[in-house]
Amino acid sequence: MISTRRPPRSSRSAACEPMYPAPPVSAITLMGPPRQPAGPNISSTMRVLHVIDGLDPRLGGVAAVVPRLAAAQAQLGATVSILSRHEPEAAERVARATEQVPGLGLVGVLRPERPETRLGALLWRADQSERALIAQADAVHVHGLWGGLPWRCAVAARRLGVPYLIAPHGMLDPWSLAQSKWRKRAALALGWRTVLRRAAAVHALTSAERAACVRVCPGVPAEIIPNGVFFQELEPMPRPGLFRLERPELGPGPLVLFLSRLHHKKGLDLLLAAFTAVAAEHPSAQLVIAGPDGGAEPQARREASAPGLRGRVTFVGALYGQQKLAALADAAVFCLPSRQEGFSVAITEALAAGVPVVATHACNYPEVEQAGAGVLTDLDPAQIARGLLRVLGSSRDAAAMGAAGRRLVAERFTWPVIAQRSLEAYARAMHAHGAGRAGRS
Repeated sequence: MISTRRPPRSSRSAACEPMYPAPPVSAITLMGPPRQPAGPNISSTMRVLHVIDGLDPRLGGVAAVVPRLAAAQAQLGATVSILSRHEPEAAERVARATEQVPGLGLVGVLRPERPETRLGALLWRADQSERALIAQADAVHVHGLWGGLPWRCAVAARRLGVPYLIAPHGMLDPWSLAQSKWRKRAALALGWRTVLRRAAAVHALTSAERAACVRVCPGVPAEIIPNGVFFQELEPMPRPGLFRLERPELGPGPLVLFLSRLHHKKGLDLLLAAFTAVAAEHPSAQLVIAGPDGGAEPQARREASAPGLRGRVTFVGALYGQQKLAALADAAVFCLPSRQEGFSVAITEALAAGVPVVATHACNYPEVEQAGAGVLTDLDPAQIARGLLRVLGSSRDAAAMGAAGRRLVAERFTWPVIAQRSLEAYARAMHAHGAGRAGRS
């Protein structure tokens, strides 16, 4: 059985609806009228099905990306649905993380109520309801690798003759492949490489990710489409001081903000080592660590209690909505020293909020430095510290960086622009798929 939240048919209002809970409706009729040929007004006739293993924000940036991309596509006139695992335990977190997304009420959210096991996820085939949804779509956009739902839907799309795109979201990066590498090598050998090779295209977030995809599957076609933001989610920004008002222990000094999952990949250990040097030069500076625990929080708390950091680091947990905006409004600098990123939503949001950014080259975000919006460093605490000190050392330079970052996002990384690019990529995939089928007939 699939439970869904069905988009309204009678109105194209941009009002936002919660993604949970949802009444059960027939999944067979959700995707709309019969498939139309690709044409100049493809966005008004296209039916898109996004597939993602889960929408819980604790899973990382991809869970934030998919609802926003889907909503932006729906606002352009496409009929869009999201197929995700059933996650009743995450309902409140998902609702809080998406309540301000413009146009999300136009998107159907479907959740198959079936158990998942590691072995069964790869062996199971899509059930009747899932196959019916896929068969009615013009394009299937699969997000992420290794999960059971993306696997079975990609396989079903191939068997049903529906063009599908796969977005690895950084999962084919060499650093990512080196984590649990034997399991991932086995998964690629047992079928994922074939699924990637037979995709209409791989959706790469950056040129670096496209190169990583080609290393795994030489010759695979790739579309480069970055992530973005809705400025409506960021405006109006809270007035500065509200975040501190609720946390008087922060004091009046400059705030260095880390806002991401607390996971080894995110380089929190590097930031804490770097902030030791920053704290010595800026006696009033505070480090704010915001985000859900991804396994690194206990160790980070131990490191934060060391001499030189004790009393200078505050853990605030996951922040959503106005709380997240208030943290950005009070931040002097945003820092994400990740060991690997696809295209960081957190960095993009910080740039859009006008906050200078210090990040690592491994974040694959060269535009930060190219636009003069911040500083990029190696995975080295000393370099990270120098980057932070550079921003904190000049309010004029920091203001210029903040303005440059906001301008960068406004010009290049907004969801309406990115959604249009994605729909054009689907149209190319549909055209190539149709031509390929005609050539084989």
